[in-house]
Amino acid sequence: MVRKPARMYRNLAKKAYCRREYMGGVPGLKVVQFDMGNLSEDFPVAIHLEALEACQIRHTAMEAARINMNRRLMKTVGRNNFHLKIRAYPHHVLREHKQATGAGADRVSEGMRLAFGKAVGTAARVAPRQRVFTVWTTPQYVDQAKDALLHSGYKLPTPVRVIVEN
Repeated sequence: MVRKPARMYRNLAKKAYCRREYMGGVPGLKVVQFDMGNLSEDFPVAIHLEALEACQIRHTAMEAARINMNRRLMKTVGRNNFHLKIRAYPHHVLREHKQATGAGADRVSEGMRLAFGKAVGTAARVAPRQRVFTVWTTPQYVDQAKDALLHSGYKLPTPVRVIVEN
């Protein structure tokens, strides 16, 4: 089955659906790591990627943004000069009512309005002005970290901004 467009899941339309003990067959999380880089050192500068609108960020989009950001930081800053943390967790389970397609599908799908649907993935529910990613680094690498955060923000379904804290 083809994955649906992300715009179907972007808006916060319904209540959070996250009680996994009542569900069967929730797909696994695509996000592999939530902390990357040098985890043992304390860095003086924090740079945050902040979502400007309330939305749901699918776990696949979070993983794509994480890979993009981590790769850029590794190339420009180096493994030991940053600490990257994902601050939003995809708890919300997304459901989809699978529709039959092809010849005779109208007979199969008859009477299936407002069906509950099967779990197809997870998403993080993000509030306006919530910080999604944070990078800690030294002052000499602030511009490279800002660039990495900004470019990974293009993978997310909401407008973002980068904030620097000393």
